[in-house]
Amino acid sequence: MRGSHLFQPNRALGYVSNHIPPIVRYIDQRRENIVITSVGLSFHVYGCNSFRLIRAGRIHPENITALAADGFLTYVAVGNQIYGWRSSVDLRKVYRGHDKPVHLLMPFAKHLISVDESSLMKIWVVSTQALYLEIPFANKEFQISAIVHPASYKNKILLGSVQGGLQLWNLKSSKLVHKFSSFDSKVMQLEQAPAIDVIAVGLHSGRIVLLNLKYEEVVMEVHQDWGPVTGISFRTDGHSIMASASSNGQVVFWDLDEKAIVSTLMAHDDRVTGLHFLPNEPLLITTSPDNSLKMWIFDMSDGGARLLRFREGHSSPPTCIRYHGSRGRHILSASEDSSLRIFNTITETLNVNMGKASYNRKASKKQKKKTDDPFRMPAINYFSSEITRDKEWDSIAALHQGLVQVTTWSFDKRRMGTLHLVPAAFQNKFENKDFSVTATCLSLSHCGNFVTIGYSSGHVERFNIQSGIHRASYGAPTAHKEYVRGLASDNLNQFIISGAADGLLKFWNFKQPKVTVIKTPVDTVDLEEPITLIRSHRESAMICAALDDFTVVLADIDTRAIVRRFRGHRGTITDACFSPDSRWLVTTAQDCTVKIWDIPSSYLIDHFRVTHMCTSLTLSPTGDFLATAHVDYRGINLWANKSLFEHVTLRGLKPDSEAPLLDLPTTICEEQQDDVGSLARVEMDVDELEDAFEEINLEYNSPPQLSCELITMSDIAASRWQNLLNLDIIKQRNRPRQPPQKPKSAPFFLPTVAGLDFGFDLTANSEAPAVGGVPPTGESRIIETQQVDHLTPFGKLLNAAVTTQDYSKAVQYLTNLGPTMVDLEIRNLTPFDSGSGSLPVMGAFMRMIIGMFEERKGFELAQSYLSVFLKQHGRAIVENEQLNKLLPELEQAQATGWSALEDKLLYGLGVVSNLRNYSA
Repeated sequence: MRGSHLFQPNRALGYVSNHIPPIVRYIDQRRENIVITSVGLSFHVYGCNSFRLIRAGRIHPENITALAADGFLTYVAVGNQIYGWRSSVDLRKVYRGHDKPVHLLMPFAKHLISVDESSLMKIWVVSTQALYLEIPFANKEFQISAIVHPASYKNKILLGSVQGGLQLWNLKSSKLVHKFSSFDSKVMQLEQAPAIDVIAVGLHSGRIVLLNLKYEEVVMEVHQDWGPVTGISFRTDGHSIMASASSNGQVVFWDLDEKAIVSTLMAHDDRVTGLHFLPNEPLLITTSPDNSLKMWIFDMSDGGARLLRFREGHSSPPTCIRYHGSRGRHILSASEDSSLRIFNTITETLNVNMGKASYNRKASKKQKKKTDDPFRMPAINYFSSEITRDKEWDSIAALHQGLVQVTTWSFDKRRMGTLHLVPAAFQNKFENKDFSVTATCLSLSHCGNFVTIGYSSGHVERFNIQSGIHRASYGAPTAHKEYVRGLASDNLNQFIISGAADGLLKFWNFKQPKVTVIKTPVDTVDLEEPITLIRSHRESAMICAALDDFTVVLADIDTRAIVRRFRGHRGTITDACFSPDSRWLVTTAQDCTVKIWDIPSSYLIDHFRVTHMCTSLTLSPTGDFLATAHVDYRGINLWANKSLFEHVTLRGLKPDSEAPLLDLPTTICEEQQDDVGSLARVEMDVDELEDAFEEINLEYNSPPQLSCELITMSDIAASRWQNLLNLDIIKQRNRPRQPPQKPKSAPFFLPTVAGLDFGFDLTANSEAPAVGGVPPTGESRIIETQQVDHLTPFGKLLNAAVTTQDYSKAVQYLTNLGPTMVDLEIRNLTPFDSGSGSLPVMGAFMRMIIGMFEERKGFELAQSYLSVFLKQHGRAIVENEQLNKLLPELEQAQATGWSALEDKLLYGLGVVSNLRNYSA
């Protein structure tokens, strides 16, 4: 089925980690440690030096169940298969054979150990993908839950079970070496201690046992009171500290010498699934299913840790997202975890957490346990923002689920404000008895000074967002008799538009002189159906009202008339937004579809369907991206607008036609990712190309010319050709002030070859030397020459090319010379013997230049060489008829090359000028 006409998946924002334990390894080429985390169908690679996202892995058919890495490959378990990736994008190995999903992976020298949910352990040969050994276990007796390779134990691994037992196996002989006594609790973690023979065993009961495998003795035993042990790690920078993680997000640091707790750390809001000390550094890496990755440094005076770097996203799916600003670089996102975040669409290093909504922000900061914060407010359902007064005061107003209070936030200060807006009628000090009233909708004025709030009781109130003072009420006694479900204001603060469950759309004067209660509306429009929500486009004075019968109505604020009505959704509409030029209306509903309506023609021009319902959407102010939030997904999905990058032909669609199903974007761009089908094709070819992979040179060598349609410049330094015409002036300017002194004669020397590349001339004086000044017997001192041609080495190459028509050697020889030698070689092409001896060589030089122009290689070199040639031999060329015939051909080749170069330059200048004007 075809895809969307207008939008294609681009990438997803806000994914950092999930419940899969991460992998920490050191990269020699980068000289830093990296962290590999799972984000569902793909994995991320972060550098520990700056916590930047280095790479994102390819997309897998199913969610990742286990991760592992060695010095060459990253192993990813997906269902019953294991993929081996090189540099996160190059699929090298595929291991097939498990019947159940794999949940444990461990590289073991040249082998890979995998364990599936049926406790079937397989040992693979990494290079050949062959199965080396297979050991089945019975889940009822020994269900494998942890695995580790004890240091210095050759060919042996230690297995932990759900039943609490430990077994030491020799993989080379495939025999059980020793069976340890049971701990009567599930083994959650196995970690090698810095001491030989000692393994740390973390149990579900909270016990941590340091067990000596050689003597089967308990070296030390501690107990944490925060639930099961989800991670264990040891410091290796000279401090005998062990860190243990718990299921409530707590990390405990134990002094192994004193056998006591040094400090505790509330690291995450959810359980800690990853806990790794970096080798020989006071740095700790932690991850959690709350979608966060954190680095802690131990530099506190009491030996405790503080947060150094972090990457995090929403721990729950977003409920409302909106672009903020006119450049489309920031997205405000509210989530079910009561937080408000800023996501940057350019780089994730600029993402900001504005905090979680709190009744008392100062008291909430003092709470050590983040999960049991009594001051935390419910989730944000909807918010409104403006950029006009960003620098002066709070510019965001948010309403919360089931609360009458409306909170304010500051985008400039990146934090929650101090105001909690509540009308006087609903405050306890006025003997309020109705505590069921909640704030249901709001609208921030374009000037950024006022926020208008609608309530479930039908009230509509306006506050000053700077001071929190109540300014006006609409309606007497209430604006509507039912829930107020939508509010909007115009661009000039003349009208307030309210819509409620009674189906009435009312237009109110924004303010009246010396009146705080505006009793009657200016106009009322009956839509005959309860209103679900209202969205506005202030620049075009249009409002969109979604109704409970799944239709969408467009009204003009100036004329207060219904101008468009769209039908096509099969579920309750959850959100809507206008395009920046107000030509399109984008709507989404509980039927999991997104529809794009063309307002001038009133046609449905595009629609698509997703697997999970879209809860909120927003279009970029520049119109290049559509951002969506979905149920059960903690990220923000970006869809690229294809009409801005290519020609798109739009036509009207039937509103009740079936929408094509699209996959949600992933963490890498659509152009860079492989879909599931392409990954399957790669899997089929891996076996055939296995041997070829070892022989392929992974280094990319640029070809000498990308395309024959382009002009290719040479890679020679400009100093070797740019000043050829001005060599006489340069020599005159650089002449020595004193005559050169004769150097002392050297006792022995070898002749060298002229040029920039140093080398000896081994062809000179190749005859046997004379002894005592007398040549060997039978040899003569008289030089006999067969022919005197007076040609330089370059001239000889040109002379040889007259018959072969191959001038590549001559061009290569000339490019290896310096400016002075190039000038000398071209000067020595002067004709001898009354102008006839070197004429074929001069013609060959002209044909060499013509060939360089036709091949479009070394364009600037050919121009420079031709200029010197015409300067030195212009008169001889004009006077000789044989050379004169080559001038038209030379002129045509030069003009053709320059025309192609000029077209490319003008095109590039036009594109740059257009982009500069667009960005301005």
